[in-house]
Amino acid sequence: MSLFDNTQFAFESKSDKDLKKAYYLYKLIGSPSLTKFGTHFFKFPIAVDLPFVKPLIRETIYKQFVGGETAEQGVIVANKLYKYHVSSILDYSIEGLTEESQFDEVRDVMLHLVDLAKENPSIPFVVFKPTAFGRIELFEKVGKKQELTEDEKKAWENTRQRFEAVCQKGYDLDVNIMIDAEETWMQDSADDLTDEMMVKFNKNRALVWNTLQMYRHDRLAYLKEIFAKAEKEGYYLGYKIVRGAYMEKERARAEAENYPSPIQPDKEASDRDYNLALEFIVQHKERFGLFAGSHNEESCELLIKLMEENGIEKNNPNYWFGQLFGMSDNISFNIAHLGYNIAKYLPYGPIKEVMPYLIRRAQENTSVAGQTGRELSLIEKELERRKKSK
Repeated sequence: MSLFDNTQFAFESKSDKDLKKAYYLYKLIGSPSLTKFGTHFFKFPIAVDLPFVKPLIRETIYKQFVGGETAEQGVIVANKLYKYHVSSILDYSIEGLTEESQFDEVRDVMLHLVDLAKENPSIPFVVFKPTAFGRIELFEKVGKKQELTEDEKKAWENTRQRFEAVCQKGYDLDVNIMIDAEETWMQDSADDLTDEMMVKFNKNRALVWNTLQMYRHDRLAYLKEIFAKAEKEGYYLGYKIVRGAYMEKERARAEAENYPSPIQPDKEASDRDYNLALEFIVQHKERFGLFAGSHNEESCELLIKLMEENGIEKNNPNYWFGQLFGMSDNISFNIAHLGYNIAKYLPYGPIKEVMPYLIRRAQENTSVAGQTGRELSLIEKELERRKKSK
């Protein structure tokens, strides 16, 4: 029997109505043809602006996977989850920005989120994507050590300053800052920039956290290299370990541009390196903070076992489990009942801007083997349990 089979704990925050709505939504997502149609339809901005569409989205997929349209709405959801000892990470899910003024606006939002996190124990991290602070083409060019124009040099310095402003405020208020990973072709410069922030702000503990996507075949080696550097230079490392979110895009680009794929040959290799990363970090626990972002029950059980074997307290502030809001509540709420630190990734933002995130969630649930079926079976089990208990 799995540690995560107790459906009473898993869905204690949901009413019968909420559960039934989630059930029918997962039924729809479980249909590849319907999901394919929906993702194509909602990619057109005009479709989202049709008068009947926003209310439909808001009451279905949006409510299941998103915390609201504003940070304040997200805080309401976070506080509700926190009653069950499940924390939240507010994720301002805006993508595809290109203008310096837009990047400045996101920086200001992040600074506001640091204030919110300081005031709310339900929010242990503030997270942002590197490309929320600068153009992806600029990250790519810097990562490849290509010559920058004067305008690009200025834009890159602006990007670096936005990173530092948010990390500095996190340091001043003692709030953890987490930086997401993105596509491989821009990640080298993002890693370098994040490491620069770690060197500056992680002298006493892991306050700035980077993200490793273990569906990349080079990440385990990178983890060991950065550990050796941190040991030598005397700073702490914080890492969110995930499997990854851009696999199809990565493989298609590698094939189109005729370079070796950066992606693992199969799921087994991703699973292997994910678990080896957990083991490496726990074995060197004095140097690391770990956020295990995973919907894989075996990996979560492994980390629980590793923590027990290595004498790491359940509520150690440097060790976290995490899942996406609206998914794998059986893992999140049962981990909370066991006494471990757990946080839901809680995206928020205007419906039109959050659509790319929602499309990825729908595609992920359709493509990940057994994900939708697992969600449905757990909901069915809990609805039946409630029916019998009445």
